[in-house]
Amino acid sequence: MTSATNRRTAEKQSWKQGFEVGPQQEKGFFDFHDESFSAIFPAASTSERFFMRFRPRVLIVALIAVVTAATSAACTLQQGFQDNKSGENVVRLVQQPWEDLIVENEIVSQVLSKLGYRAHVQELSVPLGAQALADGQADAYLGNWWPSQQSAYQQYLDSGQVEVAGTMVTGAQYAPVVPDYVAQEYGIRSLADLDAKAHLFDNEILGIEQGTPGNQYILDAIRDDSYGLGDWNLVQSSTAAMLSEVQRRAGERKPVVFLGWSPHWMNVEWDLHYLDDPQDVWPGSGEIRVVFNEDFAGKNPDIAKFLSQIRIDRDTASDWIFRLSKEKDPAPQIASEWIRAHPDEVRKWLRGVRTADGEPAPAAIS
Repeated sequence: MTSATNRRTAEKQSWKQGFEVGPQQEKGFFDFHDESFSAIFPAASTSERFFMRFRPRVLIVALIAVVTAATSAACTLQQGFQDNKSGENVVRLVQQPWEDLIVENEIVSQVLSKLGYRAHVQELSVPLGAQALADGQADAYLGNWWPSQQSAYQQYLDSGQVEVAGTMVTGAQYAPVVPDYVAQEYGIRSLADLDAKAHLFDNEILGIEQGTPGNQYILDAIRDDSYGLGDWNLVQSSTAAMLSEVQRRAGERKPVVFLGWSPHWMNVEWDLHYLDDPQDVWPGSGEIRVVFNEDFAGKNPDIAKFLSQIRIDRDTASDWIFRLSKEKDPAPQIASEWIRAHPDEVRKWLRGVRTADGEPAPAAIS
């Protein structure tokens, strides 16, 4: 075996070990508490190497978790907010382990507390979050990336069970990306360029948490052999694990293709090239929206008005993400400091809103 082969084997073993330990400590790798059996096995069947990434001990644990998930996922929605019943002056917010959404929900919770309202946050995958909103087991969601989440939400929007309340962030991006040095040195500027250089990437695209629409679009492209990707594999892990591996490869200027989005600190850390999509297999994402359960605004008009008026620019969201993910500042600290530093901005969000006691809400923000 050549030294180059030995080096590649060692690198791949290191990558495997990262999945075996690190991502499980971060939410999302085998996040079975909010993934269904059907959401897990399609990913597993995409590549035999999916399970080969585990040592035997971890594999046994994973398989037990899969079986457990099959029986428990059906009751996840019922249990998720079981101690946080819906009602007047209360909002139940859906969340994924995404830094900007975590901070946004924390800001909302702190502002509502000043107004005499309460917020409860439940972490659910994107598909289960959509279902919870449609079924009335959750009230609002501030992370509806559109149109990338269309597959999870369109049926509920068409039925009227979920309503769009407002657009919180515009100019968002969400697509497979490569570092700019990959685009420049290897001519990878489009999804159509990948397969001819598959050996550079070990036929792998790095993804994030299972159940996310972005992962599913990649899996669909693999299934349909779009752009010749039929013999490629999606490595599903967690956002933190994916970015850690990108950090390693980018530090060595190695080719890597992964799921990218903006706003996020990754766009500051690395000069990224969002891959063109001439076949239009990728829906992209132009905005982040606020969505409600159909009955929520009628029951809580002031909370609904507040949430629908939130506007955040990409630079602000990226700053929150950087502080939470890179500087390790806690979300409550980031939220409280931002509220104190931007009272006029918060008051704009509160125009026409009243506190739980019926007083003008902007006056409650000092």
